[in-house]
Amino acid sequence: MQQRLKNRLGLWGWLGGGRYGLDRYAYSLHRLTGLGILAYFIMHIFVTGQRVGGPENWDSTMAAFGSPLFKVGEFLVVLAFAFHAINGIRLILVELGWLIGKPGVPSFPYSYSTLRHKPVFIIFMVFAAALMIIGGVDFYFVMK
Repeated sequence: MQQRLKNRLGLWGWLGGGRYGLDRYAYSLHRLTGLGILAYFIMHIFVTGQRVGGPENWDSTMAAFGSPLFKVGEFLVVLAFAFHAINGIRLILVELGWLIGKPGVPSFPYSYSTLRHKPVFIIFMVFAAALMIIGGVDFYFVMK
């Protein structure tokens, strides 16, 4: 019978990258942003469902979401969407072998995909950061 090992790291073992590097952090952040987007989607369905109660119910619901705290939350949703979308595109292209190449026969001198993967990761994250900045400018300065 196989002995089960205890998870001594707990939640940090799931979230923390530790010795795994950027890929592990991107993996954890991708999961967290996915859960955040799902929570936003559920809340969005609930809020738009308030229109059934009439104009008074809708106006009171929208007034509750007009506080600065909710504005920060909406901006965090913009950041989550930007990261999750760009990282998802990166993951799809890497898994299909279009960005770092398909696996080959291991022959000396060995070529490591991580040497090709890191620059691709950095380029995509710079693009995600640019989208986040554009979203922030649009959110706070253009939407007035």
